[in-house]
Amino acid sequence: MFQANTKTSKARGAFGLLEVIYFSIVRSLRQSHRHAVVGMLMNMVQALTLVFAFFIMFELLGIRGAALRGDFLLYIMSGIFVYITHIKAVGAVLNSEGPASPMMQHAPMNTIIAISASAVSSLYIQFFSLLIILLIYHIAITPISIDMPIAAMGMFLLAWFSGVAVGIVFLAMKPWAPGFVSICSAIYIRANMIASGKMFVANTLPASKLSLFDWNPLFHIIDQMRGFVFLHYNPHFSSWAYTLKITLILLLVGMMGEFYTKRHVSPSWSAGR
Repeated sequence: MFQANTKTSKARGAFGLLEVIYFSIVRSLRQSHRHAVVGMLMNMVQALTLVFAFFIMFELLGIRGAALRGDFLLYIMSGIFVYITHIKAVGAVLNSEGPASPMMQHAPMNTIIAISASAVSSLYIQFFSLLIILLIYHIAITPISIDMPIAAMGMFLLAWFSGVAVGIVFLAMKPWAPGFVSICSAIYIRANMIASGKMFVANTLPASKLSLFDWNPLFHIIDQMRGFVFLHYNPHFSSWAYTLKITLILLLVGMMGEFYTKRHVSPSWSAGR
């Protein structure tokens, strides 16, 4: 009732918003595990488990020769890390605080801050996990060489960004049909185990098989990533621009759906769930 009105400059408001986002990121990081270092180690173990599982599978099936010229483990990791970064971004945004969450009752908290915090915390964990694993591999096992490291990092960020866009679309639908979204997100993640193309390269696929995968933006990212990582591979059937266009469209649709949901959602929707 008795409140002094103070004028806030645009710069002060921007710094205040960044401060809220920062603390939201810290909170999001601690949600996965109380200690951030332990959480990162668990993420590294998960990534390494997938790498060694695919390594053993390639060895048992005898298809190692079908890989690219270069480091075989780096070939596997280039697909695994992009896939994990993408699906982790989808899961982080999907599980962020929605418009019906009690946290939204505390100003200046809103869904955009919650989404940003979840997305950035996911990127933070995946980036440092990737950096530490590659550093250990480079020092302890064999030196690695990346043909175009800046472009390869761009594909890594695009995988994360596309995952954020997909997650926002799922998040916008979640209050309306939580069960349906849970099933669809699980199918999307499981389907990308194969459809992402991390077990093969596009140049080796016949035209009849290529059409089964080239609809998937993640397939294009992984193939382009390998083109930037390996000197002797030039992807002919994939395009990072296609993924960027699809990502921007999904982001626009997801944000429109999120704003619509935020206006119509009721706290009673989450009661009893």
